[in-house]
Amino acid sequence: MIILGLNAYHGDSSACIVVDGKLIAAVEEERFTRIKHWAGLPVQAINYCLQEAGVTLGDVDHIAINRDPKANFMKKALFAFYKRPSLRLVTDRLKNAGKVKDIKEELIVSIQGSRVRGPESKAQVHNVEHHIAHLASSFFVSPFEEAVVVSVDGFGDFVGAMWGVAKGNKIEVKHRTFFPHSLGLFYLAFTQYLGFCKYGDEYKVMGLAAYGEPEYMKEMRQIVKITDDNFNLNLDYFIHHSEGVTMTWENGEPKMGPVFSKKLEEFLGPARKNGKEIEKRHKNLAASLQRRYEEVLFNILNRVYKKTDCPNLVLSGGCAMNSVANGKIFQNTPFRKVYIQPAAGDAGGSIGAAYYVWNQVLNKPRSFVLEKPYLGSDFSDDEVSNHLSAINCQLKENNCSVQHSRDVVTLCRTTAQHIAEGKVIGWFQGRMEWGPRALGNRSIIGDPRRSDMKNILNLKIKRRESFRPFAPSIHLDAVGEYFETSYPDPFMLKVYKIKPEKREIIPAVTHVDGTGRLQTVRKEDNPIYWQLIEEFRKITGIPVLLNTSFNENEPIVCKPEEALDCFLRTKMDVLVMGSYFVERADNRLEIIVNR
Repeated sequence: MIILGLNAYHGDSSACIVVDGKLIAAVEEERFTRIKHWAGLPVQAINYCLQEAGVTLGDVDHIAINRDPKANFMKKALFAFYKRPSLRLVTDRLKNAGKVKDIKEELIVSIQGSRVRGPESKAQVHNVEHHIAHLASSFFVSPFEEAVVVSVDGFGDFVGAMWGVAKGNKIEVKHRTFFPHSLGLFYLAFTQYLGFCKYGDEYKVMGLAAYGEPEYMKEMRQIVKITDDNFNLNLDYFIHHSEGVTMTWENGEPKMGPVFSKKLEEFLGPARKNGKEIEKRHKNLAASLQRRYEEVLFNILNRVYKKTDCPNLVLSGGCAMNSVANGKIFQNTPFRKVYIQPAAGDAGGSIGAAYYVWNQVLNKPRSFVLEKPYLGSDFSDDEVSNHLSAINCQLKENNCSVQHSRDVVTLCRTTAQHIAEGKVIGWFQGRMEWGPRALGNRSIIGDPRRSDMKNILNLKIKRRESFRPFAPSIHLDAVGEYFETSYPDPFMLKVYKIKPEKREIIPAVTHVDGTGRLQTVRKEDNPIYWQLIEEFRKITGIPVLLNTSFNENEPIVCKPEEALDCFLRTKMDVLVMGSYFVERADNRLEIIVNR
C-alpha cells in the first residue's frame, strides 16, 4: 500500500511517501526551489519521494492532503452571515479551496515523467482536516500507545487549536477552537508589530524575548483572555476576522498581510518599522508576548490533563515550534512525557495526512516510530567527488585544497581538531533532515567554548540578528551534566536551562538567559555525528558542539553543489562532504589521509 502525503498551496509545502506503514521519505519543497517556506504544489518534493520509494504516481494507492474545504462548513457559513467579512477574504478562500479540490488533476499534469496507468492515476484522494492532520503527524509516529494530542497554530480549515485523546490507531477529537480565536495569530500579530514581517519570523521574537522583561503583562492579558476551558482574543486589536489574513506566494515565496489593527498601536504605541533600532520597549513587549503565550498554553494543557489524566502529551502545529515554551512543559504541567515530531508545523501536515489515512481510515495497526529525522536527499562519495571535480578550477582560484579520508574515525578526529582550533566547519553527511532544524547532517559546526564564536559565525556566514542564539548538540548521556534536565530531545525542539557552572564553559551556545535549545545525539541515530562529538570530547573534555543550519539566508542546503556554493561565497574555513575535506589554504591544518 502506497500513500503520498501532501501539504500543498500553503507555506512550507511538502511531500512524503508511506509504503506499508513505513515512512520512506519526507521533504519540504523549499529545499529544491531554494525559496524559504515555498508555497504551492510541491512538485519537486513529490518527484523526490516517488524516486526514493522506487515508484511512479501510477503506483500510488492513496493521496492524502492536509486540507479539507468541507470541514466545519456550518461554522464558516455562520461566521460569514454574522460577521460579513470582506469580499476579498471570501474569494481568496474559495480560490484556495478550488486548488485543493483539484489536487489529483494538478498532480497528473505537473509530475513530469511519471507513468500514469490509463488516462489518470488510480489513487483515491483524501482531504484530511488541517488540525486532525497535525494531531496525526505527531501521534501516529510517536512511541506512545496512548496520549493526549494537542495542536495549536494560526488557523487551518477554520480552526486555530484542537485537542483530543489518541489510543492505538485512533484519534478522537474532543475540542476545537474556531477562527478567529488563535494563539498563532496572537503571536503573529506581535511579530509583525515588532517589525519582523517575513513569513515565519516568529522564532526571531522568541529569541528577542530573552533580552526583555515582561512589563506589559496587564496589556497582554487584555489582548488575549483565558476562559474556563479555552481562550479568546480581544478582536478590537486585530483585523483578521474582518479583513482576512492575506497570503500571497508570488514566485513561491509566501507573504502574509498585517493582522493587527490600528487600535493596537493606540494601546501600546507605534509599531516598530522593519530595520529600525530595537529598543528596550520592543524587548519588553517580546518578553511579555512570550510569557502570555506560555500562560495560555499551559492553561490549556493543564485543563486537558484534568479531563484525561494521561501523562503522555503529543504536541503539534506551528506553535509547537515554540521551543522556549516546550522546555517549560514539565515544570508547568503534570505531563511526564512529551513527543513533538521534527516538522511540527505545516510541513508536517503531509505525514499527518498520510498516516491518518493509513491508521485511522484504513484501520491499519501502527508499526513505525519517527526516531530519526533523516528522510531527505542523500549523495554518495562518487557524486560528491564528481561535483568537486567539476569545479576544480574554481576551488584552485579560491586557494582551496581537497583531500580524502576513507576512515570515519580519522575524518571525525581531524574535523574535531579543526573545530577545537576555532575554525568554522560546513558538515554535509548522509540524508538531509526533515523539518526546519539542522540536526547533524546539513550543519555548520563551531566550538562552543569560544565566547566570540557567535560573532565569528555572524560575520563569516550567517549575517543574522545578533540576539538570535546558536544551539548545542550534546551526547545524550551527558545532558544531565550540562543541563537542568536529562530528558532527550533529538529534534532540537525544547529550550532548557544550562547549569550555572557550565555556562562559562560553553558560552557560544548559552543564550543571554542561561538557556540552550539542545539536540541530544545517540550513536544509534547518527553514528558519524556522534563520533564527531566524541572526538571533540577527547580533545577538549566537552561533549558538546555548536550546531547551526548549513545556509546563508536561504533554505538549508540540499545538494553538494549548494554546499560548495555556500562554502565558497562565505568565509567558512573547512567543508566536509562525505569523506572529502575542502580546506582554504590560508587556514590549512595538517591531517592524516588514508589513500
